[in-house]
Amino acid sequence: MPVKVLVVDDSGFFRRRVSEILSADPNITVVGTATNGREAIDQALALKPDVITMDYEMPTMDGITAVRNIMQRCPTPVLMFSSLTHEGARVTLDALDAGAVDYLPKNFDDISRNPDKVKTLLCEKVHTIARSNRRFSSFSTPTAPAPAASPSPAPSGSPAPARPTAGASAPVATPSPKRKAYKLVAIGTSTGGPVALQRVLTQLPANFPSPIVLIQHMPAAFTKAFAERLDKLCRISVKEAADGDVLRPGTALLAPGGKQMMVDARGVVKILPGDERLNYKPCVDITFGSAAKSFNDKVLAVVLTGMGADGREGARLLKQGGSQVWAQDEASCVIYGMPMAVVKANLADAIYGLDDIGRHLTETCL
Repeated sequence: MPVKVLVVDDSGFFRRRVSEILSADPNITVVGTATNGREAIDQALALKPDVITMDYEMPTMDGITAVRNIMQRCPTPVLMFSSLTHEGARVTLDALDAGAVDYLPKNFDDISRNPDKVKTLLCEKVHTIARSNRRFSSFSTPTAPAPAASPSPAPSGSPAPARPTAGASAPVATPSPKRKAYKLVAIGTSTGGPVALQRVLTQLPANFPSPIVLIQHMPAAFTKAFAERLDKLCRISVKEAADGDVLRPGTALLAPGGKQMMVDARGVVKILPGDERLNYKPCVDITFGSAAKSFNDKVLAVVLTGMGADGREGARLLKQGGSQVWAQDEASCVIYGMPMAVVKANLADAIYGLDDIGRHLTETCL
C-alpha cells in the first residue's frame, strides 16, 4: 500500500513542489493539501494520512499548535520543514517536543539546484517515519511515561526487554547495572533523539560524576540551540562542544553539526571537519571509536533511537576494549534502527526502556 501523505504549507509554490516530488514516488500518494494549521487538523481527521509534512509559520494557526492538536486528536507522524537559522532550530525543537517525528531544512535554493537530492531525501524521510513506532505520540513531552516493553512490567531495577524484530533475535534479560567509575559516558542518537536525550539527561543529578559526550545527527545551525535548550532544562551543564574543551564531571558536550568530535586520553575534545566521505556529520562511530582508543574499559556508551546503523562499529571497538554498551529498547524508540543494529550484532550489555536509562546511569555512575 502506498504511503498516504498530507502536505501542509501556506506557500502555493512549496505545496505544489512538495506534492510533485512525493507523487513521483510510486509508493507515495498525496491525499490532500492544507494552507494552515486549522485546515491541517481538519484534513488529518478526514483523510487519515500516514504522514503529514508541516510548515511551522502559517496564518490562522501555526505548525506547532497544529502538531499538538493532531497528536491529541489523531496521532500521525509529522515531518516538519525548518529554516536553517537559530530561530528555525528553536521552533523545530518545539515542534519535536509537541510530537513531530523528524524535520527537513526548508531551502528553496536546494529545490532549484539539487532536485534529485531533495527528492531522494524527502521520500526517504517520508518512508522512514511512516514506519516509525506508532506510539511516538507518547514521546511528545518529557514527563510522559514510556510505553511498557512487555505486557507484564519488568521488575524494579532490571532492564525492560525489547520486543523481537524480524531478523533480530530476542535479547536475554540482563541484571541491573553494577556501579563503576567511568571516565566517560557517550550517547549516540538520530531520529527521535532530541526528545530522547531530553528525557534521559533531565533525570541526571547536578553532581553526576562522569563527563558526557552527546552525538546527535543534526544540522550545524541546530546544535547550538539544542545545547542551550538542554542546558536550561537539565541539572547538569550542557554546551555545544568546541575544539580544546576538557571533559568535566557533570558536563555534557554536544558534537557540533557538520563536524566530527573525538576525545583523547587527556580528556581533551578535538573538533574536526565533517569529511564529505562520511554519511553522518557528526558520526557516532567516530566519537565512540576515539573513546575506545583513549579510555579502554572506562566508557559507558548508550545508543538511542535513530535510523541506520551508526554507532554499531564504534560499539564494537568499545566492547573489544572492555567497555559497556547499552541500547534503547524497541518499544520506546521512534525508529528502532541504530539500537537494533547494536543488539543484532550482540554488542549490547543491557537493553533499557527510555525512561529507565537516566535512572540506571545515575545508579551506575554515582
